[in-house]
Amino acid sequence: MSSWLGTLFRVATFGESHGRGVGCVVDGCPPRLGLSEADIQPQLDRRRPGQSELATPREEADRVTILTGVENGVTLGTPIAMVVANRDARPGDYAWVARAPRPSHADFTYRAKYGIHASSGGGRSSARETVGRVAAGAVADKWLRERFGVEIVAWVSAVGPVEAPMPDTDRIQRADVDRHPTRCPDPAAAEAMAAAVREVREQRDSLGGVIACVCRGVPPGWGEPVFDKLEAVLARAMLSLPATKGFEIGSGFAGARMRGSDHNDPFVWKDGRLGTATNHSGGVQGGISNGEPILFRVAFKPPATIGRPQTTADYDGEPAILEAGGRHDPCVVPRAVPIVEAMTALVLADAALIQLAREGASPTP
Repeated sequence: MSSWLGTLFRVATFGESHGRGVGCVVDGCPPRLGLSEADIQPQLDRRRPGQSELATPREEADRVTILTGVENGVTLGTPIAMVVANRDARPGDYAWVARAPRPSHADFTYRAKYGIHASSGGGRSSARETVGRVAAGAVADKWLRERFGVEIVAWVSAVGPVEAPMPDTDRIQRADVDRHPTRCPDPAAAEAMAAAVREVREQRDSLGGVIACVCRGVPPGWGEPVFDKLEAVLARAMLSLPATKGFEIGSGFAGARMRGSDHNDPFVWKDGRLGTATNHSGGVQGGISNGEPILFRVAFKPPATIGRPQTTADYDGEPAILEAGGRHDPCVVPRAVPIVEAMTALVLADAALIQLAREGASPTP
C-alpha cells in the first residue's frame, strides 16, 4: 500500500494538508526503548513552518502527541501512533483549485487516478504529510543511536546556483547545520543562499536546491542484494518526498566521468577493521553497507506554488490564469533537512532489523 514504508520497521502516515491533523503509525519498533514526546519534538521543530523569514509564514507549533505503544516512557513493542493537529489550516485559500489544476502540482494526476482530489492545499501530496515521516523517523533515529551508535546528519549543500564546499563529513553535527536558517554549515555560502531566497521571494518566484546526508557508524552487512539494495531503498525513500527530482550516492553522476583506476576504493586495515582508503562508493557496495560512512545527495525542484500569475487550462480545457493564494516556501530545502534525516533513519532501522533477524541477534542493546 502506498502509505506504508518498510518490511520489519514499518511506518504509515495519514492526514491531509488542511484537514484536522496529520500523523503516523510505527509498527515494529523494538520494545523497552525509552521514548516520549520530548524525543520527537526537536525534529518536528526543525521541520515546522514559520521558523524563519526564509520559510512559509504558516504558523504551526506542530506539537506531537503519542497515542499508543508507549507506557511509562518505554515502548511496548506494539504499534506507536502519533498525531499532530493542524491549527492554522486555511482551506478557503484554495477554492480556485477546484476549477483548474496548478502547474507542476499533483492536482491533475490525483484527479486522474481517483476521480477526486482534496479541495484545499495539496492533500496527501502536500509537504504537510511529511510531519508523520519526521515523527516516525525520530523514533528510528533514537533506536539506531542507542543500539548501534549510528549518527545521521543532513545539510543544505546548494540553493539555486549557490553551492557550498563539502564540510568535514566525519565531524559535522546537527548543531553545526542549525547555526544558520538556510541549514548550510558554510557561513559564506549560507549568507549567499539566504540572499538568493530573499530575492526570489520578492520576485514572487521560487528556488530549488540540494541536500547532502552522511550516516556514520553503520556496520557492514546492511542491505539486501539485487532488488532491495541499500542505495535502491534509500533512493526510493528520498524520491518519495515531495519536490524531489534526483538522487545520487557516493561519486554519483561525477563517477561516470572517472576512470576505474581512479574510482575504485582500495581496501586497507584501519581502526582494527577492514575498510577502504577512499569512499567513492558512498559506503555501499553490491547494495550492502561496507562500514564506511554512507554519503548521498537529494535534489529538490523549485516549489511549484509561486505568487506570480501563471497560465494554465481549467478542467474543461479552457485557458485560465492562476494567481496562487495560501502560504508557501520560496525554497523548501532548509525545512527538508530533518525530513531527509527521518527517511534515512527509517530505511536504516528496517535494514538493521532485517540483518539482526538473519543473525539471530536481539534488537535491544
